[in-house]
Amino acid sequence: PDVWETLVTRFAVPNVLEFYGSTEGNVSMFNFDGKLGAIGRAPAYLRKSFNIRLVKFDVDAEVVVRGPDGFCVECAPGEVGECLGEIKGDARSSYTGYADKAASEKKILHDVFKAGDSYFATGDLMRQDADGYFYFVDRIGDTFRWKGENVSTGEVAAGLLTAQGVREANVYGVAVEGQEGRAGMAALVVSPEFDIKTLSDHVAAVLPAYAQPMFIRIQPELAATGTFKQRKVELVADGFDPARIRSALYFKSDKGYIKLTKAVHAKILAGGYRF
Repeated sequence: PDVWETLVTRFAVPNVLEFYGSTEGNVSMFNFDGKLGAIGRAPAYLRKSFNIRLVKFDVDAEVVVRGPDGFCVECAPGEVGECLGEIKGDARSSYTGYADKAASEKKILHDVFKAGDSYFATGDLMRQDADGYFYFVDRIGDTFRWKGENVSTGEVAAGLLTAQGVREANVYGVAVEGQEGRAGMAALVVSPEFDIKTLSDHVAAVLPAYAQPMFIRIQPELAATGTFKQRKVELVADGFDPARIRSALYFKSDKGYIKLTKAVHAKILAGGYRF
């Protein structure tokens, strides 16, 4: 979504057909009418014909939310939840899973909306608007909790990529001693016109307070997997420790982003800054 409109304009692309699906799953959808940012649509009058549902999800425990009756709680328009696909006998909603039967069973939720039903858990967080359009939010495990709010790494990265001089952004959560949840951190690849003060002003303008990265790490490049997905594991392991990171580091203080020196790092660990 962050490059969609720019790409269409720059290269005069007449039509974009966005879609969602997975080899092993039973959920697929298409955005035939080019709704910006959407991955598909299931309008209210066609809901019974589609097997797709969004249910509330606890990102801390990484489990779906169940009500007092033991069943899952469906999301209202605009709410973020896990996308599930009902497993039935027809070709559209059947679930063959993986070669490993144990792994396949782990992806199935039982008694979701009624006793005896089964749903495939995609592992993806989405939201749906009032017109039935679905929007991908994040992969479960990438979303983290901070200041009592769920923070989507994908949405934060999209906000950072609109800042002057930011070429690439990889967002993740890091643990801070004495703080609940995980604080946001972003590894950035920047161009010569990048300015940390400008970034600070931009972040404050486009992101809510809880989603603004507390730490910024400047990288010459970002590591990716063999399928071009950004690697986060090594970045999370490094945390915000200047003894482990040779590139420029910044910390979001009350005065904006400041250089994260060894002295600043020690003050953070000692509880000398307000989060």
